[in-house]
Amino acid sequence: MREDCPRLLELIHELALFEKAPQEVTVTVEHFTESGFGDQPVWWAFVATVNGRVEGFALYYIRYSTWKGQRLYLEDLIVTEEMRGKGLGKLLFDRLMVEVREKHFSGMVWQVLDWNEPAINFYKKYAAQFDAGWINCSVSAY
Repeated sequence: MREDCPRLLELIHELALFEKAPQEVTVTVEHFTESGFGDQPVWWAFVATVNGRVEGFALYYIRYSTWKGQRLYLEDLIVTEEMRGKGLGKLLFDRLMVEVREKHFSGMVWQVLDWNEPAINFYKKYAAQFDAGWINCSVSAY
């Protein structure tokens, strides 16, 4: 929901701090909200709430592979530190898998930092394939 966006951005900042890159979050709440709820949304998300408060979310967009077709790209799966280990991540990931099947995507892809052992162990429970042969690349518009 649109009104969840400020809370989602709080969790994004928490994730960036965990990943030792808090300065990398430069998106504004206005841009973030417009990108998900404007005339042409580019991302979608599922949220996990506890006692009416968003404590986790999974944000995704559609990626196109010339080899595989449409795939769900999981940009972020975030659960607040105090709520980790309580099953919220599993609920969100399982819901993403339902989305993959319902929308007839060819699969789901994502990234995980090589030092994030808890996340790696979580993904191993789903028989995830880890692709060590690829190097991530990016370029900024500025």
